[in-house]
Amino acid sequence: MGIYDRYLEARVRTSDADRPDHVALVITERDLLEPGAYDTLTEFFGWAVDLGAERVTVYVSVLDEEAVPTLRRAFDDVEAPREVAVRGPGDEERADAPIRVSMGLGGRDEFAAAVRGVTEEVRAGDLDPEDVTEADIEERLVFPEPPDVVLKTGAERLSDFMIWQSVYSELYFTDLNWRDFRYRDYLRAVRDFQERQRRFGR
Repeated sequence: MGIYDRYLEARVRTSDADRPDHVALVITERDLLEPGAYDTLTEFFGWAVDLGAERVTVYVSVLDEEAVPTLRRAFDDVEAPREVAVRGPGDEERADAPIRVSMGLGGRDEFAAAVRGVTEEVRAGDLDPEDVTEADIEERLVFPEPPDVVLKTGAERLSDFMIWQSVYSELYFTDLNWRDFRYRDYLRAVRDFQERQRRFGR
């Protein structure tokens, strides 16, 4: 670790400000096809947990669904400090683990599925329309927990990911491509989070 990295790490660790408890990362399938991409993910998981994150959610934006099985198999060899769960199109069970990976599961589809679930309960007479709350939607989402910060590499552009959950999240964009993302870049994201005043819509 270089001197600058040590300096950034010291500022992050000694700050009185909170560090993110739930970190979300948005990357693309092209990022994962780059050499060394999964090695960077292994390191990223380690950085996040070492700096206090209890949950890490990774969204892989996928244009070609035929690439999903190949991308998923590669996660079998990814080393992580906590259990990893991967969920892709067609999976029925909720991916529940400290580190979760979404392969091409769009936020709009996730929200629509949650609404359909509520609608079915209303139609069956198990839920009164007047009693529907935000919690009824949230408990049906694939990834219900809101992230504290969402990191997006490569461009200042959001993907279709966690559109309900991230409404009050802090957003951090970097022009760096995933293959070039280093520890100091993660430290900068955490430091940026610490310097913000979170308002949660207020």
